[in-house]
Amino acid sequence: MPELRLQGLKTRNLAPIDLHLAPGDLVFLSGPSGSGKSLLLRALADLDEHQGEVWLNATPCATLPAPEWRQRVGLLPAEAFWWYDRVGDHFPTALDPGLLDRLGFGPEVLDWQVARLSTGERQRLALARLLALQPRALLLDEATANLDPPNRDRVEALIQDYRRERDAPVLWVSHDPDQRQRLAQPMPGLSGARRLIIRGDRLEEEEPGAGPEGHTLQAQSQQGRPQPGRAGSWN
Repeated sequence: MPELRLQGLKTRNLAPIDLHLAPGDLVFLSGPSGSGKSLLLRALADLDEHQGEVWLNATPCATLPAPEWRQRVGLLPAEAFWWYDRVGDHFPTALDPGLLDRLGFGPEVLDWQVARLSTGERQRLALARLLALQPRALLLDEATANLDPPNRDRVEALIQDYRRERDAPVLWVSHDPDQRQRLAQPMPGLSGARRLIIRGDRLEEEEPGAGPEGHTLQAQSQQGRPQPGRAGSWN
């Protein structure tokens, strides 16, 4: 079962972080704009320079070619990129049509032109494209930010089912406090989510009951060795 582990991970915005996501864990991350949330996800996907190491089970990121790591640890950026004019050209040939249906699309969407897609449609299809690769862990950057409530609910349900069925750990950047509170509650077959927040250059528990200063997750004494993000195509 997949587990994700950060060991002394440091970006230009954040002090070194030690963090463990067990199989099926959901961890929400929030914080002010510019605090480094997206940069942290990009470092975990080996897209930006960082110090320290990221492990998926017993495999450190540094030992894998970048495209292979990004297939295993899948990033959904806040604004996904599209390379071809036709939607279907971004998906594997053997695509489960049920994945599109879960997100409110019929199979005909594969023949649509990307240029005709709304922002919300692009966001949902980017998630479908990511899940079609069956990553073992998910990094989600504002996965529902541009969605109306029905489509937000579709995305949340799909991600929760992916956690349950594949034991995938999920690190999810979300500015929506209602979403973080709602999905923090345990569900059948799923543990509740943890909620972390960036304060200054520290990653702390969002809940105030963690202690007088908040429960800090930094390992300040550790100095991770440099692990520059490697250039490569985003899968």
